Amino acid sequence: MSIDLLNIARTGVQASQAQLGVTSNNIANANTEGYNRQVATQSSLESQRLGNNFYGTGTYVSDVKRVYNEFAARELRIGQTSMSAAETSYSKLSELDQIYSQIGKMVPENLNNFFASINSVADLPTDLGIRTNSLSSAQQLAAGLNQMQSQLDGQVKQTNSQIESITTRINEISKELGNINLELMKSQDQDSQVLDKQDALILELSQYAQVNVIPLDTGAKSIMLGGSVMLVSGEVSMSMGISTGDPYPNEPRINASIGDKTLNIDPSKLGGQLGALFSFRDDTLLPASTELGQLALGIADTFNEMQSKGFDLNGDVGSDIFRDINDPLMASGRVGSHSTNSGTAAMSVNIDDVGALSGSTYQLSFTTANGYQLTDNQTGKVSNLTLSGTQLTSSAGFSINVAGGPIADGDKFEIRPTAGAAGLKVVMTDPKGIAAAGPTLTSASTNLGNTSVSLNSMDSTVAGFQVGSTITFKLDTTTPTTYQAFNAAGTEIGTGPYSYSGNNINAFGMDFDITGSGTSNSFTFDLAFAEGNNNNAVEMAKLSDVKLMNNGTGTLTSVFENTKLDIGSQTKSAEVRVGSATAIYQQASTRVQSESGVNLDEEAANLLRFQQSYQAAARIMTTAQTIFDTLLSSVR
Repeated sequence: MSIDLLNIARTGVQASQAQLGVTSNNIANANTEGYNRQVATQSSLESQRLGNNFYGTGTYVSDVKRVYNEFAARELRIGQTSMSAAETSYSKLSELDQIYSQIGKMVPENLNNFFASINSVADLPTDLGIRTNSLSSAQQLAAGLNQMQSQLDGQVKQTNSQIESITTRINEISKELGNINLELMKSQDQDSQVLDKQDALILELSQYAQVNVIPLDTGAKSIMLGGSVMLVSGEVSMSMGISTGDPYPNEPRINASIGDKTLNIDPSKLGGQLGALFSFRDDTLLPASTELGQLALGIADTFNEMQSKGFDLNGDVGSDIFRDINDPLMASGRVGSHSTNSGTAAMSVNIDDVGALSGSTYQLSFTTANGYQLTDNQTGKVSNLTLSGTQLTSSAGFSINVAGGPIADGDKFEIRPTAGAAGLKVVMTDPKGIAAAGPTLTSASTNLGNTSVSLNSMDSTVAGFQVGSTITFKLDTTTPTTYQAFNAAGTEIGTGPYSYSGNNINAFGMDFDITGSGTSNSFTFDLAFAEGNNNNAVEMAKLSDVKLMNNGTGTLTSVFENTKLDIGSQTKSAEVRVGSATAIYQQASTRVQSESGVNLDEEAANLLRFQQSYQAAARIMTTAQTIFDTLLSSVR
């Protein structure tokens, strides 16, 4: 037996050719997204013994592997999820910020114009042209709020559409990953191209939600979304779906299905684009919508209430300018009933005090053990409510009517008292209806103490009320509190004295509050109408700077401006998060590329090295052939 030079040269040529092939493939895929560079592992063939020595018999390529670092890939997926979430949040918030900056600016402008028009009415209360202009300003104000609500509704629909599109793509990826797993389980050859495709799909999936990858002994990978939903288990793929919102149908939920089983998914645990879209819809858009509704309610209630304190140009007590705040069209969307409720009770919400509304949403629940409980979704505060007849009264500015049947243990309802901004409408058509004139209040000179009264409203349909006359209330503020009422002739109205509780009297068409203390004080309301009287219009115009909202902490305009500032602040924060998340992702990407990416300089050096190796091995073959020919010649 002798050393086989020709065979050694052949193995060298084959090994060099394999190395050249791997290097060439790396170079060709240098710009291929998701490609992991490959390396060929070269080993020696078993040696043979000649005499007292062992001689090599050549070489072979024992393995071709893709350069892959699971930890670096996991870091990249995490970075991708965070960056996608940050970019999506910033994109959506920027759109909303643009809406509030461009379209939204007309809301406070229209409100200021309406106040200015009321001020003009106060200057010339009998001018029908000015009154007509004031009604036009009111209509523009209502139209601007409705348009703003329409924009927010459009954002909700757009966000829901994006969620649905992403869900569809996740299902496509889920099926592809299941097929790849099946292929890997069958072949067991760890095809680098298939593995690259698998990793590329998993990386894309990490844009949409947080991804956890679980390697299996079979070579497949199971995929979990958000740490709780198994999307792919071996070759079995789960399907993601969108279901009707509960309790509000226009706020769809996301679920996962396998076979005949469906599981609702908590979107806050998903992360990525899906988590960001749900967060934007539920934590930004919906609060903005409820706060816009709060402004609409504030405008309608404030001016309608002021109308009831004055006289119009016909000498009648003023009627509503805007649609009543508890009109069914304004009350639409205030209550949502959960589909899991087993009772038949139907809820409706009545606004009692607009100034006490906060723009928050609530959950009303009923259990046999705890009764009715109202939870503020913003603060987490829980209030126990007592059912009086068919009504539940809260301290948050609204009451809840229970009708339609019995309520069952465990029933829940979503309460959104300020929903329905799109229902704001000007119902007054006659400019003469603006109640610019107002009654004159006179305190008797004999009054003692610091008692004062403030008018809330008038009702001309109540007996004892007469336009053009006067009505005097004589108060005894000692305990028990009582009052008597007298007409212009000094004749007592009805048979007093009458008792009242708290600080409010509502009698003979007059509703007013009492503050301070004193005894035997009397106050006279002069209900005489004069065309040039502008008392009530002046009071209306002053309301632009009065803190009427959020329990006396904000004006009408500030409700909208605070929402606008909050959205601007959220947008700026999202921009900062994008910068941070992008930096982290780039760092992770650089690490992956440094290990798995193709370095053209390195590959060029390898190409030259393996080319020389190939040429050298081929030279051995030539040398072996020459030696063989010489040997044959020598024995001829």
